[in-house]
Amino acid sequence: MSAREPLVRFESVTKRFGAFAAVEDLSLDILAGEFFALLGPSGSGKTTLLRLLAGFETPDAGRVLLEGEDLRGIPAYRRPVNMMFQSYALFPHLTVVQNVAFGLRYDGLHKREITWRVAEMLSMLRLEGLDGRKPDQLSGGQRQRVALARALVKRPKVLLLDEPLAALDRKLRTTTQTELIELQRRLGTTFVIVTHDQDEAMTLAHRLAVLDVGRIAQLGTAAEIYEQPRNRFVADFMGEMNFIESRVVAAEPDRVVVDCGGHRLTSSRRSEAAPGDQVWLAVRPENIQISVGALQSEINKVAGNTLDASYRGDSWRYRVKLDTGQVMSVVIPRAAATSGASDIRPGMRVWLTFAPQAALVLTG
Repeated sequence: MSAREPLVRFESVTKRFGAFAAVEDLSLDILAGEFFALLGPSGSGKTTLLRLLAGFETPDAGRVLLEGEDLRGIPAYRRPVNMMFQSYALFPHLTVVQNVAFGLRYDGLHKREITWRVAEMLSMLRLEGLDGRKPDQLSGGQRQRVALARALVKRPKVLLLDEPLAALDRKLRTTTQTELIELQRRLGTTFVIVTHDQDEAMTLAHRLAVLDVGRIAQLGTAAEIYEQPRNRFVADFMGEMNFIESRVVAAEPDRVVVDCGGHRLTSSRRSEAAPGDQVWLAVRPENIQISVGALQSEINKVAGNTLDASYRGDSWRYRVKLDTGQVMSVVIPRAAATSGASDIRPGMRVWLTFAPQAALVLTG
């Protein structure tokens, strides 16, 4: 396989369950050595794609290929792919060592090879000293690492991760994300993770696909998708976004002016919108400035009243109801907050402003 060919290819794949199309004519390439994320809400088709690759489901149309080989007809146990389930699916009556070694014993490897591989995995995943414990004697994080060791000990070409961190608390989830990144880097194995958590996908993945009702809404790096969402669904799903319903009054290659309730707002981002189109001006909360006093800027300046204000440790967060009736969210990082940020209270009259390059014009 050349370096330019994908390791995994979904080629015009469709999978239906009765009348429901979980995946619809979807094509996707995943490269060797990638940490790739399938991101989307419930019912978007992300877990179905994982199961199609693992061999637990068969496509109704199209092909799933691994290193150029069509996987149709190859049972799950013969595919060089391993899956780590959300529930971990550890055998409760087996010890840590026995759980990790189970697949190798099933494959008939020599006892010495099994012992060496299991010891390597236990060391790599910091499970030394837990060899004789059973799953009910382990913490949630330890069970998660045992399941990961069991999936990796067979040295699959692709490791599939189905919401692997969902059962962990926030602090442990953050620590485990760092460990997964380091582990994937050290092994060079292709990891494909399914998640509905945008922050998790952006933290872990080299590239990600945002799925919507069985189709790819957008494919790219986290930065590309967050900064340049293709439509309102992607913009809304990838983090928090303010949407201002507007009408285009002027459109140039590097400048779009919209009208929102008598306010003229400007975007300097490229858009397909034309004069007269109904659009959404989209602005991230962290790209908006808030002030009690009137602002000097004549561009993208709107006024309203604060609905609520809260301190989150690393930032101040506000909701402001504009004079047009639009409610806007504003996030000011603590390090960037002015001395008066903590003085803004519900009911106060405030001004909001944002740079033209921070505003997107979305047509759909």
